Amino acid sequence: MAKKKATRRSTAKPKASGRGTLWIGTAKGGFALEPSGSSWRLRGPFCLGAKTNDLRLDPRDGKTLLMSSTGGHLGPTIYRSLDKGKSWTEAKKPPRFAKLSPKSPRGKAARASRGQSVQINFWLQPGHHSEAGVWYCGTSPQGLFRSTDAGQTWSAVNGFNHNPMWTKWVSVGQDGTPDGPVLHSIEIDPRDARHMTVSCSSGGTFESCDRGRTWTPINRGIESNFLPDSDVEYGQDPHCMHMHPADPDRWYQQNHCGIYRLDRAEGERWSRIGTKMPKGVGDIGFPIVLHPTDPDTAWVFPMDGTTIWPRTSPAGKPALFVTRNGGRSWSKQNKGFPKSHAYWTVLRQALDSDSNPGRTGLYFGTTSGEIWGSQDSGASWKQLAAHLPRIYSLRVGYPKR
Repeated sequence: MAKKKATRRSTAKPKASGRGTLWIGTAKGGFALEPSGSSWRLRGPFCLGAKTNDLRLDPRDGKTLLMSSTGGHLGPTIYRSLDKGKSWTEAKKPPRFAKLSPKSPRGKAARASRGQSVQINFWLQPGHHSEAGVWYCGTSPQGLFRSTDAGQTWSAVNGFNHNPMWTKWVSVGQDGTPDGPVLHSIEIDPRDARHMTVSCSSGGTFESCDRGRTWTPINRGIESNFLPDSDVEYGQDPHCMHMHPADPDRWYQQNHCGIYRLDRAEGERWSRIGTKMPKGVGDIGFPIVLHPTDPDTAWVFPMDGTTIWPRTSPAGKPALFVTRNGGRSWSKQNKGFPKSHAYWTVLRQALDSDSNPGRTGLYFGTTSGEIWGSQDSGASWKQLAAHLPRIYSLRVGYPKR
């Protein structure tokens, strides 16, 4: 696949600035944490009791909210709101795998692994800024779906879901991910709606230059120490991957096996930049978030990656780490956090930043129901809310006034 042309500029429209609303997905429904003067106001819950893996506001209209939901025995669906969450309607046609011929490679594996049934609508992603109403959804098992009517109906991206390599890419029936296999980190190049990537846990990261009709693995250089061969074309376990909004040729990834960077205009091989993290902390975790305008700045929330993988802050001492030089060095940011016995877990969708380039706002939610925020690019932190259900996602959005 041809390399993307080198550029340091994005054609994406600038986002709103200031403190946005925090849209929060939890194990018991959705919430909104809204700026209120110098403080915050919690609103919700939305669809109380429904496991909400993602809750996002469309940045193109500042109006459409989508919420992925699994309501117990009722199964996975997607809800829409056009009034800031006051009322919700269910999608007319949520993501569903199509029935396949028993003779197709995908069909055989799907039957063996229940792959024809969507278990979770996991990741919601607004489409390109030029394509109003287009959304993408990543599911478990690893599937990709598209909506062209603002989330009311969804159809499969067959170039991925029905790809003859699908069963090999996503290791059907062999995935050891504790919370189940998922497709996540759907990224749309702001310069080109046809260029997109997805990441699969497990499976790796895959790139398309034709709006999802064909795909190529792009995982060179990423370790996979849980496989017999640690240098394979696919089968890795990315936890979160982002193109930088200001330079879409600069990609960052938090992987099960470290923190990586790829300069796509220069090739297809990732470099592990987490080796510069403190040895006692390591570079294992779930989320990674990028500065809105500086391609060299990124934040991670590392977690204990020892043998049984506790998934909590190393030694019970939570901290974010920031790089301002593309991963050549990292600095700890923990002012305001507990000094010890704080065993936090922050999932891949639960760390986000606002659009302020100078004093970037950073926010995250923990699985113990706490929300923390920083208004000075991570230099200091305050608890914004507590006692919420287990937090799966936290997204900054700017509602239309």
